[in-house]
Amino acid sequence: MSFTTDTGAQTRIDATHWQQRLSTLAAKYKVPGATLGILRLGEDPVFAHHGILNVRTGVETTDDSVFQIGSISKVWTTTAVMVLVDRGLLDLDAPITTYVPEFRASDPEVTATVTMRHLLSHTSGIDGDVFTDTGRGDDCLEKYVAHLDGVAQNHPLGVTMSYGNSGFVLAGRVIEKITGTTWDQAMRDLVYTPLGLGYTTTLPEETIMYAAASGHTVDDDGTHLAPAWILPRSMGPAGLISSRAADVLAFARMHLEGGVAADGTRVLSERSVAQMQERQVDMPNPYTLGDAWGVGWILFDWSGHRLYGHDGNTIGQSAFLRILPEAGLAVTLLTNGGNTRDLYRELYDEVFQELAGVAMPASFAPPAVPYSPDLSPFVGTYDRAGVRTEVYEQDGSLWMRMTQTGPLAELDPHPVEEYPLVPVRENEFALQLKDSENWEAVVFYRLPTGEQYVHFGVRATPKAA
Repeated sequence: MSFTTDTGAQTRIDATHWQQRLSTLAAKYKVPGATLGILRLGEDPVFAHHGILNVRTGVETTDDSVFQIGSISKVWTTTAVMVLVDRGLLDLDAPITTYVPEFRASDPEVTATVTMRHLLSHTSGIDGDVFTDTGRGDDCLEKYVAHLDGVAQNHPLGVTMSYGNSGFVLAGRVIEKITGTTWDQAMRDLVYTPLGLGYTTTLPEETIMYAAASGHTVDDDGTHLAPAWILPRSMGPAGLISSRAADVLAFARMHLEGGVAADGTRVLSERSVAQMQERQVDMPNPYTLGDAWGVGWILFDWSGHRLYGHDGNTIGQSAFLRILPEAGLAVTLLTNGGNTRDLYRELYDEVFQELAGVAMPASFAPPAVPYSPDLSPFVGTYDRAGVRTEVYEQDGSLWMRMTQTGPLAELDPHPVEEYPLVPVRENEFALQLKDSENWEAVVFYRLPTGEQYVHFGVRATPKAA
């Protein structure tokens, strides 16, 4: 349903209602603090807030509280790239070595042919979860890129998609080379300042000037501060932007308005805005997020309606952004712990149904009638940077054990997780994470050349044994 008057005129968004719904659902899903922002073109945005920013200090959340937006930062980095495209300084389809001649991948062919389009659509195949800490200096991206020659090629260039933080760090280095400054400064010059974003930062020494959220873990013993506040500075272009809900909506408004900011400043050309939403690659696992990726944006099909958006996850913080262009509607949710995925699903389903009559797709789940496949083809070890996945058969059922590796494993109180896989249909299984009401999809597939992969958590992991 949608809010309309008897004459068919659209009624304004009820801020009190959404404040109540955020508070109720955040408490239900044990989320310590959250802000919600809803924008519909032609109206003032509506905001709501809940809880506390830090369980140790007890500081209360407000509409202007700043949260880490995590990988939503990737779309902001993409926007900076497209500004450079508009200025004729960058070609999405030119080899990256055109701009960073010192770049070397582990595969010489990838070195010579990988493009910005590959990086922004997650099709480069460069293993994506490399969280090398190269220090706090302004040369951290330069040092990070110098290590990429030792990073495995997760899949051949352009043949499938696997979420790639590493590729976005490389994209950030391209921005640095073209602009002659740091990624942090380039983002201010190319995106934040033109949009008038007064509460958006990339560095902790900037963020501390605002009321900033800390990440949390929530378990049976209560709510605890996350073991670290932020990822290494080298991961900036992939996920280190902090912002408030109003600034995220200002960014979304610019994209809804064809590249024009609220004050009339043109930030992007209409062509670049449209190009970011053009389908680049289908998702091998279309159930976890969207069904495809554009240039930076994730693309979604909700009951035949097209949306674009992105999610973000850092150390104990999660963020969500969805944009429905046909209704001029954008919604962002910023959180600092708890069962954020289920909060997002229930809250966003209500918002988009009530304000636009658009329902989210039904949650992925096991079928009512059990499906019984041959389990043996899926058994084996699947390996990539950051996680080793073992799929094994036990008592007639398939199980998946995921072991975190690398720097982030030290920050996770539960680096090893083990789950039964419930067959759904051919090559597709369902997995239910601890304390979640919803199911996640696990998809096994083969490349045209025969290599076997499992796609889970938006990552493609090759079978190693």
